[in-house]
Amino acid sequence: LFLATLTYDTLRFEYEDFPETKEPVWILGRKYSVFTEKEEILLDVTSRLWFTYRKNFPAIGGTGPTSDTGWGCMLRCGQMIFAQALVCRHLGRDWRWIKGKRQMDNYFNVLNAFIDKKDSYYSIHQIAQMGVGEGKSIGQWYGPNTVAQVLKKLATFDTWSSLAVHIAMDNTVVMEEIRRLCQSNAPCAGAAACPALESDLLYNGCPEDVGLRERLALWKPLVLLIPLRLGLTEINEAYIETLKHCFMMPQSLGVIGGKPNSAHYFIGYVGEELIYLDPHTTQPAVEPSDSGCLPDESFHCQHPPCRMSIAELDPSIAVGFFCNTEADFNDWCQQIKKLSLVRGALPMFELVERQPSHFSNPDVLNLTPDSSDADRLERFFDSEDEDFEILSL
Repeated sequence: LFLATLTYDTLRFEYEDFPETKEPVWILGRKYSVFTEKEEILLDVTSRLWFTYRKNFPAIGGTGPTSDTGWGCMLRCGQMIFAQALVCRHLGRDWRWIKGKRQMDNYFNVLNAFIDKKDSYYSIHQIAQMGVGEGKSIGQWYGPNTVAQVLKKLATFDTWSSLAVHIAMDNTVVMEEIRRLCQSNAPCAGAAACPALESDLLYNGCPEDVGLRERLALWKPLVLLIPLRLGLTEINEAYIETLKHCFMMPQSLGVIGGKPNSAHYFIGYVGEELIYLDPHTTQPAVEPSDSGCLPDESFHCQHPPCRMSIAELDPSIAVGFFCNTEADFNDWCQQIKKLSLVRGALPMFELVERQPSHFSNPDVLNLTPDSSDADRLERFFDSEDEDFEILSL
C-alpha cells in the first residue's frame, strides 16, 4: 500500500521568515543573531545541498521507479546529511554557494556524487538498490537507521572522499572502535592515496608542515552517525536540551528524522523550534549539460527554511557529526563529556573508551545470536506499532 503524499509547488508555498527574537540562531555549529546577521543565516542555509523528490530520472534498476515522490524522503535526508559531510571534507564549513557565481571543481564533484543516475556514489539509485540487502524493497520507506547503514556501505566505494563511517549502535559511542577505524589508513604515498589533502591544509589554514601532513594522513575523516530513539511515541522532554547542544558543536552534521512520508533534515534551532530542510517538493531530474556543467540552482533552498516545534519531533532520529582530524574528534569527545554535566539535560547516548563486555552477549535483548545489528535496530527504529520497553532512564 502506497500512501499518497501532499507535494507542494515551491512558488505557491508561503515561507515564514525568522522570528524577531533575541534567541541565537544555531546552524550546524555556527551561532547567529537574527537582528544583525539575517543575510548570513540565509546564505548559510542556501549553501547546504538540498535534495528533494525528483521525477523522470532513469528507472532504478532499469525497470523500477522513475520518481521517488511519496517514498524517497528519508533517502533524500540521508543524502543531505552525507552531502554536508562531503562539503566539510572537500570545501570546508566556511564555503558558501552564491547564485550565478562560478564554483570550484570540487563543488561539482560533490554534487555529482548525488545526481539521480545509477553510477553516482550516493544516488537515489544506489541507496534504493543497496537497501535491498537491508531488507527494504525498492520504493519502500526507510527509517533513519536503514539509510545510515546503506550510506556507510556506499561510502566504501567513494575513494575520492576516503571517509571512515561509523554507526554507533545501542546508544553507545565507543572511542576505541572509532580510533581503530580512522587510523586504519596507511601513511600517505602520494596524491592518489590522499586526494585533496593539500587543499584540506589550505582550507583549514594550516601551515605547509610535512610532519603535520603525515599526521593528518594517518587519520581518515570521520562521519559519525548515531541512530537514537528519544522516547516512545513522542520525544522525552529531558532530551531536548542535549539535542540543542548537538547543533552547537562545530562538528555537527545535523539530524535526520521524522515519521513515514515526512522525513526532514534538521540543520539547527532557534528558541524552541528546529530549523530544517524539507525534501517534499517534486522537481524534474537534472542532467549535466554537454559541457559537463551541472545546472545547480535546484539543489539549493533559496527561501527561508522551515521550522517546527522541537516537541513535535518524532523520537526516531539519527544524529550526525564530522571530524576531519583526530583533534576534531578529541574535541568532540570533550564536548560530549561536558554535556553530561549540564543540568536538566539527559544524555542521548553514552561515550565510553572501550566496548562494554555485555555488548558481546547477543542474548541481552533476547535475540538469537545470528540477528544482525541492523535487524536489531530495525525492531527499534522502523516499526510504528512496536511495543517499546524503556530499560533505563
